[in-house]
Amino acid sequence: MTVAVEIARHRISAASITGRDRALSVAAHALDGLPPGAVVPSLNETNIADPKMVGTALRRLFEGMAIRPRRVALAIPDGVAKISLLRFEQVPEQAHDLDELIRWQVRKAAPFRIEDAQVSYLRGRRDADGSTEFVVVMARRDIIREYEDVCAAAGAQAGVVDLTTFNVINSVLAGSRAPAGDWLLVHVAQEDATMAILRGEHLVFFRHRSAEGEAGLADLVHQTAMYYEDRLSGSGFSRVVLAGAGGTGADDRHARRDAEYLREALEQRLGAKVDPIDPRQAATLADRISARPDLLDALAPLVGLLARERAA
Repeated sequence: MTVAVEIARHRISAASITGRDRALSVAAHALDGLPPGAVVPSLNETNIADPKMVGTALRRLFEGMAIRPRRVALAIPDGVAKISLLRFEQVPEQAHDLDELIRWQVRKAAPFRIEDAQVSYLRGRRDADGSTEFVVVMARRDIIREYEDVCAAAGAQAGVVDLTTFNVINSVLAGSRAPAGDWLLVHVAQEDATMAILRGEHLVFFRHRSAEGEAGLADLVHQTAMYYEDRLSGSGFSRVVLAGAGGTGADDRHARRDAEYLREALEQRLGAKVDPIDPRQAATLADRISARPDLLDALAPLVGLLARERAA
C-alpha cells in the first residue's frame, strides 16, 4: 500500500492505493476542508499560516482511514513554483553540466535567489532538428519545507513532492484512453486556474494564473487558445480534460451546475469535446467508494502521483 496526500488552498486529501504491476486500486480515501487563509500558495510569501493546525487535520485524515503511513507522496499547489520550458540545440552529456546549464538559463527569470531554490527538470520533446525541450520547475526550498513539515507533524515523511496539475496530467496519461495528438488540460480551483497543453505525453505549454470568476477564466482560456494557434502551430485539440470543477460535496448542486456551464462554454470556445477528469481510467475504486464528481477531482492528483511512482 502507498499513500498520497494533497495540500491545497481549500482542502487536504489523502488516498491509499494498492496495486500489482501497473494495475492500481484506491483502497481508502479521505478529504477535509480548510478554513480560509490556512494555506495561501505563493512563490515568495509564507504559504501555511498555522502548520500545527493543518498537520493535525492531516493526522485526523490518516486516523479516519485507519492508516499510519511513515512516507507519503505529496502534491502541492501550482502557485508554489515557477515553470519554464527551455530548448537546447545540444544537450551536455554530463548530468552536472546539464544541471549547471539549466540553472544558468533560469537564473535571470527566477523570482527569488537561485541559491535558495530547489530546481528540478524533466527531459521533454525532441524535435526533428535535434533540439530537446526541458520542463524546469523552480521553488524556494523553505516554502517546500512548509508543506513537508505539515506531513511530518502528521507522522509521515514526504518523499516525492510535486505540483498538483502535473499529477492530474499523470492520471490522464496513466489511463486506458491516454490522449494522442495535442490535448488540453484545464485545471480550475477557487481562485486560480492552470492551463496545460501536451503533444502526446510531452508538455508544450503551462500557464498558472489567478482566474477568480468567469471573466478571469475566460481570459486565460482565450490567451491559451491564441498562443496554441499562433506560437505552437496548433491545428486543434484531440481532447480537452476539465479538472477541479466537480464541486465540494455530494449535495453541491449549484457547483455541479456551474461545472456543466463551464464545460459547455469551453466546448463552444475551443471547438472540442470536454471530458471531466476521471482517475478511474488509471485506478479502480474499492466497491464501497462512491464516484462523486468532487471525489474524482480530489483523487486525480493522488492517483497521478502513485501512477508516476509505479512507472518510475
